[in-house]
Amino acid sequence: MTRSCEMMRVGEMGMSSARAKILIIDDDRKLSEAVAAGGDGAGYEVLTAGSAEEGFFLIHNQHPDLLILDLTLPQRTGLDLLQQLRSEGTDVRVLILTSHNTIDDRVTGLRLGADDYLGKPFSFPELLARIDVQLRRTVPAQTAAMLQVADLCVDAKKRMAMRDGQRLELTVREFDLLLYLVENRGRTVSREMLARDIWHETSRFTPIDNVIDVQVARLRRKIDDPFGVKLLQTVRGLGFTLREPEV
Repeated sequence: MTRSCEMMRVGEMGMSSARAKILIIDDDRKLSEAVAAGGDGAGYEVLTAGSAEEGFFLIHNQHPDLLILDLTLPQRTGLDLLQQLRSEGTDVRVLILTSHNTIDDRVTGLRLGADDYLGKPFSFPELLARIDVQLRRTVPAQTAAMLQVADLCVDAKKRMAMRDGQRLELTVREFDLLLYLVENRGRTVSREMLARDIWHETSRFTPIDNVIDVQVARLRRKIDDPFGVKLLQTVRGLGFTLREPEV
């Protein structure tokens, strides 16, 4: 492992007291506030959302370690949100907390990708115990969140990037773009893939190629221009690739 990644791991050790992050998605504000207060008292950082759409936004911007998900939500159900998350490969742990608590309900929720299921009404000590179990299981995923290409290190969990020991100051979009390229390191990533997976464009007719090119250029100025070895390459007519040049 290169010096920069070693430094990042040292930084992680220094941040070992960082609190696990929980996102509660429930339109019952009083219940959310009560669970959030209890979770905060137990040492967790707790966010709340009142709808599936708000929750989806926070999942992709705050990267919580665990979702506490109600199924009865306005506009879109919790199961719809869960299915979307699993279909796009989002591996955040999900604990369903709902009044829909028949055996069939529980089987459906677990088969659609929930990691645990608890019916309402519930006891807070039991909820807290289930949260603890789920967060213990996230530890291996946190370790695997460190990605590396040459001396470029990206911590997907903490949304940090370093190159040759220098911290890279990236915007949210730039980091999302870099993470996608690192996750697909060695492969060519097309503009269509970036439009779909980073900009979440659902129509291939949306003209955002110029936007993508501008963002890639900005990212290149930060991760490559100050350094001798260039990692981000344009593949003419196809897209972009992040790879260590062959010697």
